[in-house]
Formats: sequence, C-alpha cells, structure tokens
Amino acid sequence: MKRKFKYFLYRYFLPYLGLIIVKMIAFTHRLRIVDPENERDILDDGRSLIYISWHQRFFPGITFFAKRKPIAIMISQSRDGEFIAHIVKILGWDAVRGSSTRGGGEALRKLNKLALDGSNIGHIVDGPKGPIGIVKAGLLRIAQATGLPILPTITSAQKKWSINSWDKFMIPKLFSRVIIRFGKPVYVSKDLDEAAFEQKRLLVEHRLRELYDDTDRIWKDPERIREIFPPLLEIRNFTRVLRR
Repeated sequence: MKRKFKYFLYRYFLPYLGLIIVKMIAFTHRLRIVDPENERDILDDGRSLIYISWHQRFFPGITFFAKRKPIAIMISQSRDGEFIAHIVKILGWDAVRGSSTRGGGEALRKLNKLALDGSNIGHIVDGPKGPIGIVKAGLLRIAQATGLPILPTITSAQKKWSINSWDKFMIPKLFSRVIIRFGKPVYVSKDLDEAAFEQKRLLVEHRLRELYDDTDRIWKDPERIREIFPPLLEIRNFTRVLRR
C-alpha cells in the first residue's frame, strides 16, 4: 500500500502540482522575444528544427514551447527520466527514451521518424548532470540523424532565483522581465570526420556562450531594456494581468 501511494505521488500528484506552480509563476512574467526571424524563417518555410538550451535556463521554455507543438525530447531511461517523461507527456510533447549510454540508437531512429512527420525537437545540451555549458556530442548526432537545423534558444531573466544544484538552476522571479532570444541556425552535415565533428560541436558551444553573455548584459543597459520593453507596452500588459 505504501509503495502504491509513493508511486501515485511520484507519477501523478507531484508532476501535476509542479506544472501548476510553473504555470502560475510564468503567468506573471513580462516576456519578450528577441530576433524572432531566426525561428520564423525556418518554420515559415515548412521545416522543423532543434531548439537547444542550457539545463540551467530552460525554466521559461516549459510553458513557452507548449505553444510550439509538436515537440519531441530525448529523455534518459533512468528513474529520474521516467518522472521527467511523465511531465513531458502532460505538456503534450513526445518523450523519446534513450541516451548516449542506453537506448541511444533506437531513440535517434524515433526522433528521425517524428521529424519526418513534422515534429520539432527540444534538447538540453549539457543535461542532465553537466558539466555546465558544455555541448555534448549527442546534439550533433541528433542533427545528423534528422537533418534538422540547430536553433540556439536563449532565456534570460532580469530577476531570478538560483537553486543549489550542479548548474545553479535559474527560475525567473514573480513579475520579472524575461527574454527568449533565438540565435542563427546551425546546420550539421551527415558526413563529418572526427575533427570536423569536434569543430562543429565547439562552434555551437561558443555561439551559445556568446548569446547567453550578450543577452544577460541587456539588463545592465537601460537603452536596450527600453527598446525591448517599451514603457507604454509594459503598462498595458500589467493592466491586462490585473484585470484577469
């Protein structure tokens, strides 16, 4: 009986409770998209893509990308992965189970099939346990298997909490300004030797770091803040929040 109760909590109660809390926090955020054309040009052309993010920063994407279905995500076959996979399914995404150490080949085949059917892919480049900010080879293998472009997806919050985890996971505070920024897409050829593969991996890693650093610097530049968050627009949006 005790085991069944724990299973119920772990599989049903906690995921739904967690998502309710996430949505309540996200509802208060003042969110803007920067460089949307980098995403729009691909989608308007009828193509799918691979959204990539650091593990530390994916919190704002949980609700934002719920509007960009279908999305498939590769999740490990571990017990923690089972918990995450259930949350992913609640959001209406496709959870593809596998990793570089277990079930990776089959997972890549499933991702390729979903991509051919028009699904986008979401990928945490340094998850689930780091090292932080290091792009793992699995991302490039996904891009090679599916033929989809990699789209750096940067999230940054003006005010945030940091959790005491391996990557200091960030959660934007209530009513914080939040930016989601799309970088220029990166294409990965299927035919890369070992040196070219590593060079491409480092390119993606470097581009992500540059974009994260530049986006975080926006909060120290009043002119860039006003450009992205015009005062009049902020007042109107805040009024809408109060009326809801």
